[in-house]
Amino acid sequence: MSKRLPKRAAKSLDTAARLRKVLAKRTKRVLIDALVEFAGEDRGLLRRLDARFELEAPPQELVATIRQAIADATYFDQRDINRNFRYDYAAYEAVKRNLGRLIRLGHLRPAMELSLELMVKGSHQIQMSDEGLMTDDVKECLQVVLEALPKCELPADEVAAWCMHMLAADSVGFVCDEELKALRRRFEASP
Repeated sequence: MSKRLPKRAAKSLDTAARLRKVLAKRTKRVLIDALVEFAGEDRGLLRRLDARFELEAPPQELVATIRQAIADATYFDQRDINRNFRYDYAAYEAVKRNLGRLIRLGHLRPAMELSLELMVKGSHQIQMSDEGLMTDDVKECLQVVLEALPKCELPADEVAAWCMHMLAADSVGFVCDEELKALRRRFEASP
């Protein structure tokens, strides 16, 4: 078996090696400035840096970041309806990670509101795709909030109402439906 790399992979390694050599000659300040500039122009790069370096952010900024990630994750070209169109996996990961961060900071209500937004947009995206390939991504994001609710101190009627809104917002009728129904029953039975 040959250990030769395809031309494309070899070219990529060569370019990466040259880039490493050039960057090694730059000052830390120049590298930081360039990275911040590029991240400001490319949300995907910013999300990757956030995931790698766990950037701290106040709750309001996290909410805005999650809202933008939801928009990026659930975007699809209308011309691709009923096809297995591309979608932004990394944006879904950012939604999941940042919902967890928001909850850990003690801001469950905004996480619940954002989850409702994700349910509306995510279930619509699933409905418009051919095979609903992003279904698991949407569920994984929502699961972060669903797991936090049984341990929360919010009024039971508020959580039950949220579950009803989530079920009504699901345009396909199967995104976390069993979990939401069980959670609703649990909180409706609470005194």
